[in-house]
Amino acid sequence: MGRGKIAIKRIDNSTSRQVTFSKRRNGLLKKAKELAILCDAEVGVIIFSSTGRLYDFSSSSMKSVIERYNEVKCENNLEMNSASEIKFWQKEAAILKRQLHNLQENHRQMMGEELSGLNVEDLQKLENQLELSLRDVRMKKDQMLVEEIQELNREADLMHQENLELHKKVNLMRQQNMELHKKVSEVETVKSSEKTSLLTNGLGMRDNSSEHVYLQLSQPLQHDETHSKAVQLNYFSFIS
Repeated sequence: MGRGKIAIKRIDNSTSRQVTFSKRRNGLLKKAKELAILCDAEVGVIIFSSTGRLYDFSSSSMKSVIERYNEVKCENNLEMNSASEIKFWQKEAAILKRQLHNLQENHRQMMGEELSGLNVEDLQKLENQLELSLRDVRMKKDQMLVEEIQELNREADLMHQENLELHKKVNLMRQQNMELHKKVSEVETVKSSEKTSLLTNGLGMRDNSSEHVYLQLSQPLQHDETHSKAVQLNYFSFIS
């Protein structure tokens, strides 16, 4: 019975993943060593585990292998001359030009232009594509309208709530105004009664004071007349 294939994906179980890493790491290092011996190749292998541990193998010296790798890499990069670069960019420009031509042709056909070169099947595909595009446009438009309606409804609810709050404030101010008016009326009534009382008391005091003054003034007048008469009698008697 043959051995079943293992799917090449990350192993979820940590224990199985560690066991597989150890087995395959040893197998890879063994194959690298065999390749270096059998084929007289300069081999360098660097492995970092998921925990950060380093495993490496080099047929000579890892430093020399890395230096040689860097030198060869730089040489390969320098080998790309200007002619190869021009050819590469010309190829890229041709691809972009062809894509632009196709896009422009599709755009004109969707606008109903240059349809003479299309057969019935192509026209049917174009019609289906336009219907799909139109359906997407309508769906997008309906979605935007629904969102706008929902936003308007939210704004209307907020305005209604604000209106209720303002109505409550107006009623509260009206009630406070009525209470203030009531207090003002009470104060005016009290002031009016106090004013009437003051006027009444003032008149009574004025009458009493007049009588007192009259009595006080009448007494000196009688005394002055008696004194005057006495003086006159003394004068006449002196003359005679």
